[in-house]
Amino acid sequence: MCVLEGPDLVDAALESGVEFEAVYVDATALDGPFITALTQKATDRGVRVFALAEGVVEKIADAQTPQPVLAAVRFEQREVISIAKSGFVVVLHDLRDPGNVGTIIRSADAAGATAVILTGQSVDPFNPKTLRASAGSIFHLPVVVTSIDAVVSYFHGDAQLLATVVRGGRSHRAIDFTGASVVVIGNEADGLDAATIERCDQTISIPMDGRSESLNAGVAASLIAFEALWQRRDAAAVSPPRSL
Repeated sequence: MCVLEGPDLVDAALESGVEFEAVYVDATALDGPFITALTQKATDRGVRVFALAEGVVEKIADAQTPQPVLAAVRFEQREVISIAKSGFVVVLHDLRDPGNVGTIIRSADAAGATAVILTGQSVDPFNPKTLRASAGSIFHLPVVVTSIDAVVSYFHGDAQLLATVVRGGRSHRAIDFTGASVVVIGNEADGLDAATIERCDQTISIPMDGRSESLNAGVAASLIAFEALWQRRDAAAVSPPRSL
């Protein structure tokens, strides 16, 4: 079970069909048109709605400037074996920043990824900051927490395992993502450890100009995810019939 903060995230959860325990609304905001519609949607779904006295939300919310709606929901605990061995999978190994993880989940969803998997000492994908950064995308694709050993064992031989490195890897533009691909993103400060890199099939890098030493993990994952999307779209495109 985890807590959702803000009307947009709660509304996305209601649309997704996730299991709710309850919705909690600041009593002073009940008359707002969006809040009224949101609580009606929750009630229509059979979700309990409770009004909280003024000031209670501020005391219990995680955000520094909390919004007037909270919800407690239950997420299904998925296993790595439930993920299809096809498509494009993002693995986050030892990522500690909840904003980065939420951003990557959002980008992976937008790029049509099969799943996002967190391994090692990665942040809890269901903490409030990660959930807010995902902007509701966490309800749209499977998110799994497991070990890197389980990931490698499960996908080995059925998908290409690609370790991201800052420099020295093959350009991500030169990788064929039209087949099953698993991309492993490392820690924001240190990247992937040598042992994890060794267990992957090859290393990939994003070519850079300028003087920046590296890209933010969320940006790097997003660029690779959309490269995979564009390749899959091109591969699926059907040439128009000849007119003559």
